Amino acid sequence: MDRLDAMSVLLAVVENGSLSAASRALHSPLPTVSRKISELEAHLGIRLIRRTNRRISLTEAGEGYVSAAREILGRVEEAERRASGEYLSPKGDLTMTAPIVFGRLHVLPVITDFLKAFPDINMRLTMSDRPVSLADEHIDVALRIRTLSENNLIATRLGSIRRTIYASPDYLRRHGRPAHPRELADHACVSFEGIFSAQFWTLRENDQEIAAPIRPRLSVNTAEAAVDAAVAGLGITRVLSYQAKRAVEGGLLVPLLEEFEQQPSPVHLVHLSQGVLPLKLRVFLDFAAPRLRAVLR
Repeated sequence: MDRLDAMSVLLAVVENGSLSAASRALHSPLPTVSRKISELEAHLGIRLIRRTNRRISLTEAGEGYVSAAREILGRVEEAERRASGEYLSPKGDLTMTAPIVFGRLHVLPVITDFLKAFPDINMRLTMSDRPVSLADEHIDVALRIRTLSENNLIATRLGSIRRTIYASPDYLRRHGRPAHPRELADHACVSFEGIFSAQFWTLRENDQEIAAPIRPRLSVNTAEAAVDAAVAGLGITRVLSYQAKRAVEGGLLVPLLEEFEQQPSPVHLVHLSQGVLPLKLRVFLDFAAPRLRAVLR
């Protein structure tokens, strides 16, 4: 039995939350992953993990062993990096995901500058507004615009983004400006189904959440389409503030009902907890974080 390999498999199981998720992350058959864990437990003469309802939990002995294994593998990885010269020149491939509009407007320019500064690193950027599992889809780093719930992620806070209601000056001249969320039901709306409900918008009044019914004349699945329709005067829309920023700066959209907005959504760069951070990822985080914080001010 290759103990270092078995330790790596064990850490993958712990970090991904199940044998099947670890199998996908490692590109290894599920029976192979299960066998390596069983062999390691047999070698040690102890139970390391408990298997219940497709999830795993560590035994007390397993918690201690995983902590030691993470330190051992981190030292081995560091030694290999030094031997290969990675500490002198960061190199390798990175995969990142980000929301579509924010990715195009703000992440892509940062990546472009980063790749110019680090010619031995290559990157793949996937832009999507759907939730993406870093483990299942082999993502090194993601930009998330929401409250984080995963406990296996390491997060770098960048700032926050508002969810705001907008209309064009032309629409407001023709139909008037709503003064309260309940008046939205009397207006034509453009619903962005990627984030918000097509039937109501959740807002706040006196520190209490309120569900304001809306009347969508158009429902779309991208923020860009929602912004374009609102600019054309079709109706009132609700998107994240950065998605409408250029239209607002150009006088094409006007924010509405700002006093009823919910709390801003936090923005983070996140990556999986993995012991010693690969240098290529560390230099990207150091490069990208201050630049992205600047655009969120």
